[in-house]
Amino acid sequence: MVKKDESKGAIDAEKPAEATGEEPLERTVRWDDTNMESTYANVCNISSTREEVTLLFGTNQTWHTGQQELAILLSNRMILSPFAAKRMSLLLNNIIGQYEARFGKLDTE
Repeated sequence: MVKKDESKGAIDAEKPAEATGEEPLERTVRWDDTNMESTYANVCNISSTREEVTLLFGTNQTWHTGQQELAILLSNRMILSPFAAKRMSLLLNNIIGQYEARFGKLDTE
C-alpha cells in the first residue's frame, strides 16, 4: 500500500492493511466526466512495445466494398501501460461475455 503525505507531497510505503490485521480501507471511485468527449469508432488497431500498448481508433471512410484501398480516418490514440491494458482486456472479456449471454454469440469470422 502506498500512502501520500499531502502536506509534503511525499509518498511513503506502508504495510498492507491485511498484514497489520487492520480492516482494509474502503474507497469510493468518483468518475469525473466534465472534460470527457465522445467519439464513434468502427475500427481499432493495437500495437505494443515492452513499456506500452497503443490503441488507435478510427472510422472506415470507404463507401464501396469493391475498392482496393481502405481509407481509415484515425480520431483517437490511447496509450496504456501493459498492466492497464491487461485490466482493460479482462473488463472487455467480461462485458462481451455478458452481452453474448443476453443477445447471442458474436461471430467475428
